[in-house]
Amino acid sequence: MTLPIHAALPEVRRHLAADRRVVVAAPTGSGKTTGLPPALLDEPWAEGRVVLLEPRRVAARATARYLAGGLGERVGATIGLTTREDRLTSVATRLEVATEGVLTRRLQADAGLDGVSAVVFDEFHERSAAADLALAMALDVADLRDDLRLVVMSATLETGRVAALLGGAPVVTSDTRAHPVEIEYRPSDTPTERAVAAAVARELARPGGDVLAFLPGAREIRRVAEALGEPDGVVVLPLFGALSPDEQDRALRPDPAGRRRVVLATDLAETSLTIDGVTVVVDGGRRRSPRFDPRTGMDRLETVRVSRASADQRAGRAGRTAPGRCIRLWSEAEHRRLEAATPPEVTVTDPTGLVLAAEAWSGGLDGLRLLDLPSPAAVAYARRTLADLGALADGELTDVGRRLLGIPTHPRLAAMLLAAEPGVPAATAAAVAALLEDRDVLRGSGGPPSADLRDRLDALGGRPAPPGHHVAQGAVRSVRREAARLGRLVGASGDPDPDLAGSLLAVAHPERVAAARGTDTYTTVGGRGGRLPSGDRLAGAPFLAIGALDDRGADARILLAAPIDETVVRSLPGRPPETERVVAWDGADVVAERRERVGALVLATTPVEPTPDEAVEALVAGVRTEGPDLLPWGTATRSLRERAQLLHDRLGAPWPDLSDEALTATLEDWLVPFLGGARRRRDLARVDLGTALRSRLGWDLARRVDDLAPTHLEVPSGSRIRLDYGDAGGFPVLAVKLQELFGATTTPTIADGRIPVVVHLLSPAGRPVQVTTDLAGFWDRGYPEVRKELRGRYPKHPWPEDPRTAEPTRRTKR
Repeated sequence: MTLPIHAALPEVRRHLAADRRVVVAAPTGSGKTTGLPPALLDEPWAEGRVVLLEPRRVAARATARYLAGGLGERVGATIGLTTREDRLTSVATRLEVATEGVLTRRLQADAGLDGVSAVVFDEFHERSAAADLALAMALDVADLRDDLRLVVMSATLETGRVAALLGGAPVVTSDTRAHPVEIEYRPSDTPTERAVAAAVARELARPGGDVLAFLPGAREIRRVAEALGEPDGVVVLPLFGALSPDEQDRALRPDPAGRRRVVLATDLAETSLTIDGVTVVVDGGRRRSPRFDPRTGMDRLETVRVSRASADQRAGRAGRTAPGRCIRLWSEAEHRRLEAATPPEVTVTDPTGLVLAAEAWSGGLDGLRLLDLPSPAAVAYARRTLADLGALADGELTDVGRRLLGIPTHPRLAAMLLAAEPGVPAATAAAVAALLEDRDVLRGSGGPPSADLRDRLDALGGRPAPPGHHVAQGAVRSVRREAARLGRLVGASGDPDPDLAGSLLAVAHPERVAAARGTDTYTTVGGRGGRLPSGDRLAGAPFLAIGALDDRGADARILLAAPIDETVVRSLPGRPPETERVVAWDGADVVAERRERVGALVLATTPVEPTPDEAVEALVAGVRTEGPDLLPWGTATRSLRERAQLLHDRLGAPWPDLSDEALTATLEDWLVPFLGGARRRRDLARVDLGTALRSRLGWDLARRVDDLAPTHLEVPSGSRIRLDYGDAGGFPVLAVKLQELFGATTTPTIADGRIPVVVHLLSPAGRPVQVTTDLAGFWDRGYPEVRKELRGRYPKHPWPEDPRTAEPTRRTKR
């Protein structure tokens, strides 16, 4: 069969013969995956194998099966397959389809890649960390071997950057798509799964081919499947990574009964896979994205918008075998605002494995030719983790690090496997590692499953699920295969022992060992909060070793854990218990105790008597935390502070700042000398705060406060009215009845006339009628209107036409 990519093959062959490296950019549906690699087998330089790297196992299996079928052979002959779960190659194998991690492990064991003539990186735009690492390592090998060819392929790729990374490699572009795809924008304001279900139902009502719908994850896929039900003549099939190979293959193959198919998929189906018969794509526009937080050392999955490049890949699925349509459930304007491409995995996920591999290969990340690098904070976290595991010492790779590298799993889990003794402990460690890396084998009937890791180990051993759960047999088979693979590396034998799960898990994640602080809430060694699902049988366990958390909210949801006892907590690798003396303010008292702790976990406390200096320091810290309102501000002291602060605000030096911030910052200077033996909240009532405040002012300024900022002003009526020095824009406020100011022609002031008073003029009933700092202007412009409005309402009070010459009064008319 002639494919669009075939037109570009002569140019690809020419560049590989001359330059040994080439970048191929061709749209989805052009046949890159199945058309180009087999064509290289006839090249004169292809004496060894051609290795075709795929980003996903399901794509690798499907590609190998398709290519082998085209030759009339089974996988394992001319076309081989190597993944974490599959080893189907032979001496006859010339084209080996493999996942990207396979190549990095092979290079770590055989840095020369003996017997390999070419490496083809398919769908490189996915930018997995394994692909970036594999390409960097392959470039180093190609520098030493002039007979090794490298091909990097993608439909949506920054070809310039990749070509530059390959030393200025030529770029071959094929602009021909297998079949045209019509794009339809159909925005929806309903939840993604409801919008997808409605769009799929509409498409099923029309004649046409099979439908492929993209959803963020398995949960949404199940909801859409439930919403669609079982339409006549239609089969609804899920496709996501946690399914067994048989379940995935069922979604990829035509229905044996000839029914129309609806395939509900995650981004697993974006690239490499050809699902025969699909002519309609419904794109919900969302995906699950990992995000690593070096502060907590945890990955979390977020549901985010797809990138434009990802949307183009998804649309291309509709045109693989025939002209098609793609319905995007967002607007064209929204599409233009999407990110251009999905962020590279190395920039958003835990880089610990990458850093370990880089140390072994080139002495660090600086020695690798990577398109993008993890953040400095993530690299620092990774190096600390490797040091804690014993893989790095003084910045150099250790023998332990080299041993960890030989176990194809995360370094933390590799350390757990190496720490387990041969036999049952090793079998348990292998099962725990497989459960953490693979999919969950338990399903909850009415909500999330129990977090108890022991229940999963029971399921692997064939024991029934706990009440309210059922066992996913496909997942059990997959986890058992992975556990057997890891177990062979560490001398495992016998059945896993669930009672060992917690102590082994603590080796892998000592920072996630947690102590109870409530019935179902926990605090980890690393200081993170965690919460068990409601009613979980682990609730109440004093200590847990946590394998997985959903890192969201103040208390992350604990997904997998096992109970441990205090002896495990006290023997965590690299975290011996520490004793500290703590004197602190608890909101009511200075509390002193001796604490034995592991990280953020306090294992034991013993009361002790604080020294006077410790008590003062803790009390001052309490005032700093709660603020000056913790202190006993009486009316007179508060007035003194407000008046002196106004003088500071309006006149500046030498008047000191007495704001909350300033007083809090200088507690040692003005408060501590007057604390006496205070150590409790009730003791503070005995502190002479007025004297302390005057000491802060200095005695000279303290004497002048009453003169410059008096507490009261005498008004023309003879009344002494209290001034309000609270917040009024930095000016004192005089609230006085209007009739008491008759005869006054100037606005009152303080501070020897330097600070005007804000006058709140009141009605005879004491209600505000005017606010002014210009009393003369008020008599001219405001008073006539006030007089007109109020003299009828208050006829017993004087309302003279000329208030400047009228007699002030506090009384009604005689």
